[in-house]
Amino acid sequence: MSKRRTPSSKPKEARPSAPRLGQVVLLSDARHARRLATYREKLERVVKANKRAIGKLYVSGALFTRLGTSAGRDLLLAHEHLLRVVALLDRLGHQGDVPAPRRSDEVDDIFRELDTLLERTSTLTEQTAQLMGELAEEPRGQ
Repeated sequence: MSKRRTPSSKPKEARPSAPRLGQVVLLSDARHARRLATYREKLERVVKANKRAIGKLYVSGALFTRLGTSAGRDLLLAHEHLLRVVALLDRLGHQGDVPAPRRSDEVDDIFRELDTLLERTSTLTEQTAQLMGELAEEPRGQ
């Protein structure tokens, strides 16, 4: 006669890893992780848009005009800001070369810097969009 397995006789590795009774979950750590994930998603979208805009300038040949060169410089500056954002996110996620700050005011300072950099990037992207509009209106011979 074979012994029937009950849910409690499952091997431990097959059980889902739900929090055990008495396990403490720090809400600040959960908020921090969610905040990092949100910034990483936002960063991914902005980097893709930046790369598309640079590619569009190059492929259209507009990069080689006066306005196109200006737009290209703005996009490269925005890309530099994005690289700094990546470094800061890595630092906050304990993945960078510099250790992550431990005090909450230091963490908040880094998040403020992230917001500032992303704002600057948005401003540069808007300026580039305006320049791209002007390039579309510019006669081909210039």
